[in-house]
Amino acid sequence: MDISELDRLAAADAGVLVRSWAAVPRWVDAVLAARPFASVSDLAATADQLARTWSDDEVAAALADHPRIGDRPTGSGASADASRVEQSSSADAEPETAAAIREGNAAYESRFDRVFLIRAAGRSADEILAELRRRLGNDDLAERVEVADELRAIALLRLERTFA
Repeated sequence: MDISELDRLAAADAGVLVRSWAAVPRWVDAVLAARPFASVSDLAATADQLARTWSDDEVAAALADHPRIGDRPTGSGASADASRVEQSSSADAEPETAAAIREGNAAYESRFDRVFLIRAAGRSADEILAELRRRLGNDDLAERVEVADELRAIALLRLERTFA
C-alpha cells in the first residue's frame, strides 16, 4: 500500500485498517483526523505520538484483540493475520519452552489480571520467556507502562508492514 492510498480511503475503510494496528477507538479516530500524511514516516510519528496518550482503560480494551503469547491466534481479519505472523516463533517453540511460556502466562494473568503482551516479532521463544519472567517482577504501575509500550510497538510494527 502507498501512503496516498490511505489518504484516499473512505473513513470507514481507513478505520478498519488503522484498527488492525491497535484497537483503540480514540486513537484510530485521531490518526484518521490527521490525514493526509506526507509520508509513512509522518504517519508513524503521528501514530506514535498519539499512542503515548493511551489510557490504562484503552490499553486494557485493546488487549482483548490479542491472543496469549504462545497460543495460535484464531479468527480472521488483519489483526488475527498479523498476530499469526508476529507470534510464529513462540507458537512453534520447543515443548519445554512452550510449557514454560504457558506456566508464565498463567502466573502473569494471576498476578496482573490481564494477558501478557509483548512485541513478539523478531524475538525467539526463549527471549519472550525471559521477558515474561522479568516482567513478573514488575509492580503493577511499571507493568502497565510496559504493556502500553508493547502495544504501541506492535501498532507501529503493523503500520510499517502495511506500507512495506
